[in-house]
Amino acid sequence: MKATLKVRALSAVIALAGAACASSGTSNASTQPEPQVRSQAPSTPTTVNESAPGTLPVGQEVDVRLRATLSSETATVEQRFETTTVADLTQNGRVLVPAGSVIRGVVSDVDKAGRIDRDGSLTLSFDQLTVNGREHDIRGSATQVYESRGIREEGTVAGAGAGVGGIVGGIIGGVKGAILGAVIGAGGAIAATDGKDITLPAGSIVRVRLDSPVRVS
Repeated sequence: MKATLKVRALSAVIALAGAACASSGTSNASTQPEPQVRSQAPSTPTTVNESAPGTLPVGQEVDVRLRATLSSETATVEQRFETTTVADLTQNGRVLVPAGSVIRGVVSDVDKAGRIDRDGSLTLSFDQLTVNGREHDIRGSATQVYESRGIREEGTVAGAGAGVGGIVGGIIGGVKGAILGAVIGAGGAIAATDGKDITLPAGSIVRVRLDSPVRVS
């Protein structure tokens, strides 16, 4: 009888210890930080869908580099800005849009950071693409922003066909991950997440999604 009681008591202690360990393991797992997934901008020429020859289709994404800093602290609605394409856009082995082509845009909305619970934001719209000296009307919006490791001083030739091997030559060391503290909202609004103004330094890479087809050749 005593032996049976001892066995039962020992079993209860083991069960409680196991439950405590499981609870502790669950707690620790729940406090572990989520792994951060950081997309990278492409470092090779981008292939365009071949279904419509000579045309950039709706939904085509283009990575462009800002030529000047944009900030929700200083930007104004309808302020114009320029970018240059980072990589060649190719279709069936032919370059449709060379790296270094100019894409122009406008600040369509701006919201400065407030003192209490208000993040700064910028909405960038893209409306013109220049390819080999020819201008094309486009409609595009931002879907992602990336941080460049730096750009070379290009002077007056910035964006004027500076592509080297399909990648614009002004980028030093390629492109880093998505800009920290920035999130893309509805309509392409680029917002800060820390109660501050959002700033996109010159050289930042913006991924643009085309919302209308563009025939370029």
